[in-house]
Amino acid sequence: QVQLVESGGGSVQAGGSLRLSCTTPGYTYSSISSCMGWFRQAPGKRREGVAVIDSDGTTFYADSLKGRFTISQDNGDHTLYLQMVSLQPEATAMYYCAAEIGLYDCYTGSWVTVPSDIGYWGRGTQVTVSS
Repeated sequence: QVQLVESGGGSVQAGGSLRLSCTTPGYTYSSISSCMGWFRQAPGKRREGVAVIDSDGTTFYADSLKGRFTISQDNGDHTLYLQMVSLQPEATAMYYCAAEIGLYDCYTGSWVTVPSDIGYWGRGTQVTVSS
């Protein structure tokens, strides 16, 4: 059974940094035809895409987050990361790891609006940024 387990969330002050991790015991890329990624959902708002990465390491970011968030993966350890710097209060949200995001969604940018056919989700890790 595939499990995605996020960690690394917490409370920081504006300008601070956090690195989120997503361990994926039992999961490997089923083929080259999928991506993994990070999404977030703030209170009262819809879930939105943050960043995705394909099996070759090609990355895509939500436009508003470029330069401050970095997605990476360690295929040997089956771990996905999200490094976040210069955090601002609007980054406060539950952050979710996801797997089996279709390549079409990755490469066309439609992953940002959270396609309904994403295969696996973690339970999330809370990030709170205070001003």
